Amino acid sequence: MSLSTRYTPSETEKKWYDHWMEKDYFHSEPDEREPFSIVIPPPNVTGVLHMGHMLNNTIQDILIRRARLMGYNACWVPGTDHASIATEAKVVKMLREQGIKKSELSREDFLKYAFEWKDKYGGIILDQLQKLGASCDWKRTRFTMEPKLSDAVIRVFVDLYKKGKIYRGLRMTNWDPSAKTVLSNEEVIHSEENSKLYYLRYKIEGSEDEYVTIATVRPETILGDTAIAVNPKDERFMHLHGKKVLVPLIGRPIPIIADRYVDMEFGTGCLKITPAHDMNDYEIGQRHNLEVIDTLNEDGTLNEAAQLYVGEDRFKARKMITRDLDEAGHLVKIEDYKNKVGRSERTNAIVEPRLTMQWFLTMEAFAATALEAVKSDEVTFYPKSMWNMYNSWLKEENVKDWCISRQLWWGQQIPAWYIDDKTFVAESAEEALEMAQKETGNKNLTINDLHQDEDVVDTWFSSWLWPLTVFDGFEEKNDLAYYYPTNTLVTGWDIMFFWVARMIMAGYEWSEELLGKEITDKKGKQPFHDVYFTGMVRDSKRRKMSKSLGNSPDALSLIENYGADGVRFGMLSSAAAGNDIIFDAPIDPKTGIVLNESKLCEQGRNFCNKMWNALRLINSWEVVDEPADATTAEINKLAGDWLEQKMNRIIGQLDQQMKEYRLSDSIMDLYKFIWFDFCSWYLEMVKPEYQAPIDRATLERSIALFEKMMILLHPFMPFVTEEIWHQLRDRVEGDDCIVSKWPEAGMFDDHFIDEIELAKDIVSGVRDVRNNNGIKQKELLKVHGQASKELSELLDSDGMKSMVMKMAVLESLDMTEETIDNSVSFLVKTHKFFVELNQEINKEEEFERLTKELEYFQGFVQTVEKKLSNESFVGRAPENVVALERKKLADGMSKIKNIQAALADLES
Repeated sequence: MSLSTRYTPSETEKKWYDHWMEKDYFHSEPDEREPFSIVIPPPNVTGVLHMGHMLNNTIQDILIRRARLMGYNACWVPGTDHASIATEAKVVKMLREQGIKKSELSREDFLKYAFEWKDKYGGIILDQLQKLGASCDWKRTRFTMEPKLSDAVIRVFVDLYKKGKIYRGLRMTNWDPSAKTVLSNEEVIHSEENSKLYYLRYKIEGSEDEYVTIATVRPETILGDTAIAVNPKDERFMHLHGKKVLVPLIGRPIPIIADRYVDMEFGTGCLKITPAHDMNDYEIGQRHNLEVIDTLNEDGTLNEAAQLYVGEDRFKARKMITRDLDEAGHLVKIEDYKNKVGRSERTNAIVEPRLTMQWFLTMEAFAATALEAVKSDEVTFYPKSMWNMYNSWLKEENVKDWCISRQLWWGQQIPAWYIDDKTFVAESAEEALEMAQKETGNKNLTINDLHQDEDVVDTWFSSWLWPLTVFDGFEEKNDLAYYYPTNTLVTGWDIMFFWVARMIMAGYEWSEELLGKEITDKKGKQPFHDVYFTGMVRDSKRRKMSKSLGNSPDALSLIENYGADGVRFGMLSSAAAGNDIIFDAPIDPKTGIVLNESKLCEQGRNFCNKMWNALRLINSWEVVDEPADATTAEINKLAGDWLEQKMNRIIGQLDQQMKEYRLSDSIMDLYKFIWFDFCSWYLEMVKPEYQAPIDRATLERSIALFEKMMILLHPFMPFVTEEIWHQLRDRVEGDDCIVSKWPEAGMFDDHFIDEIELAKDIVSGVRDVRNNNGIKQKELLKVHGQASKELSELLDSDGMKSMVMKMAVLESLDMTEETIDNSVSFLVKTHKFFVELNQEINKEEEFERLTKELEYFQGFVQTVEKKLSNESFVGRAPENVVALERKKLADGMSKIKNIQAALADLES
């Protein structure tokens, strides 16, 4: 069957993915092989595939596919996160559109709607990952709120409570008025925003016209003020110590207090104290025993305690109170002001500090354990530079107790039951009742007498157990004992503390309890050995790609346009570990909308077509069983030996790069080897003359080399490699690229490889002369090399001279001691060659052409040298980018040397 002229991803990707699924290649069960396991960072059930997912999961797929090829029992566990805040918001919105209010539903009814929503939409992103080629063990798909995983969360909560590590208390917390729940510090994103600074006058109680002036960015909070503070060393206000002022508009008298926290240089030196609505004010209030007046409802509207603007949204109230303060003579002035504003990571709502009763997990001991795990290299970070951020976050002085309760219904309900002033934490209501009956001495108590805590645990409190719970570690230990610790975690650095550190904490807390000391002493307690941190995917303006900014192309449209392999190549080619990826999707200048286009992905698609054309070329050759003539056989053997040895060297490089997670280097090395060495050189070396056949031995060796390359490339570009694998020869059942054997790095001779590279440079030099002088490609030329021992030895080796003559289309290639008249010269390293021309050389035109070429390359070299002299570029750019610039410099310098030599010949 003839092959199409171009590789068509749409015709192959579904075919091969279905085939892999049908053959059950992705599924893993414990056996005698060594395991290689990865757990997916579970995407939210609300999510759809975006560029960050594409990068992260492509990397995981590369690791798992290579492990499979290397003979490991490869297991990649997929799953989704229930995402409490985001999902509840989606469900509430859906209900609102149906005319249903959450407040009108029971908890059970709401959860029924939520699970229906999850069942309908929650698996979309996993289906999309299949289009990317993700070879997850779909039979092991998990969900953080499925029964077994929820049971583990409850068990862990109770265990920590019994250990005295979980407590309940009244604390100042971050409140999201949109989601109507508390947030941990890590879920609040602080950024500088344009604000207003309002200067307000408070009248001194009992005076006629004496005032103190304060500055605030939130004038609506004055209704909760309970003091004005000044620095005890500030001489301007010493006469006011012990006096009182009246809160504007409502006239409530509050004291003037002295506290060292007050910055004498900020604003007026007087600070309004609102303990219910500011973290620092609350601490000052505790020191001075101040009243706490909470003026906000959970949705950010003002409550009865505010006395004014009751029921109004906080920002509307801000405008109203500013107007009223101005009319009452209390507004002194308003200034433009930049300050740090905290917003909810999930809803983008401005967060309010609020005093609430919450559940907390003490973190000091956990943090120390997680810090030591990485410090001792039991968990290794790639790149190593991520240690600095991790170390900073987990230092004792920076660690705060983790607020683990959320005011939501979607999630695992906190296993605490109350009766009167007593709290009972248990794994079930029945167990809590038994505890209550025993403590109260009242055997007549029933479950209906107990009231369970309404809150749920933080989503991260379930996902920190992920490496333990996906293998049902809290139920039975067989799978956990086999697959744990996992090998590699691939994730973004932005959830290093949210998730990575906490998983490490959980692993060290429970793995020994679940598996036994004998197993953990042998295998370790850590949840994973390595953590590979990806960078952020950014647009050409270096902005993080996001749906809200509209600067992210549609992932599925990119796959449709370029094929999954093309997109995978595009993502990986610029994805050095830890470095942000500048993805080149252009923005329409007219609409400002990002286009589903990419030069990087186009390069990947072109790579597929290059290999496809190589396949078509090989398949087009007529094959004969008779051996080739002596000269052809020498050339073919030389070409095959060179490519095989160079591939052996590449395999060794790949093995080392993969250990260091230098995947971008790996894909580019493979790209250059396959595109240039195999397609552009090797196939030209062994290609038979027009309409001539090829001997079977050379064809079989070419196919074998092509097959080996497809295995090496398969983890990176699985679909095109599987298709070419099956097109190269007839296959028996089960002979698929995905389950073939990763090649071992065989022997290679650097000197021999360098000799071939030198011969290739000679061919390239002749081809340049042809192009520069308008000589037809098929015209036979005479070439003379300036005699030297090294050059003679090179051309005397078996097949070398014949190969150069074939590739350069030469009539002759010999040595000379003299300069050849009417010739054009070129240099290859230190070797000089002369190409005889059949036409007279116009020396003036040639001199002018070479001079222009010299000026161009001198300017080019100067630009590259300037870039490489920039320490910031060399220090921050990915290694492969810096290496490419250095190669450009070396090539440019070599070109200058050749041109200068040619100019010297013209002048002689």
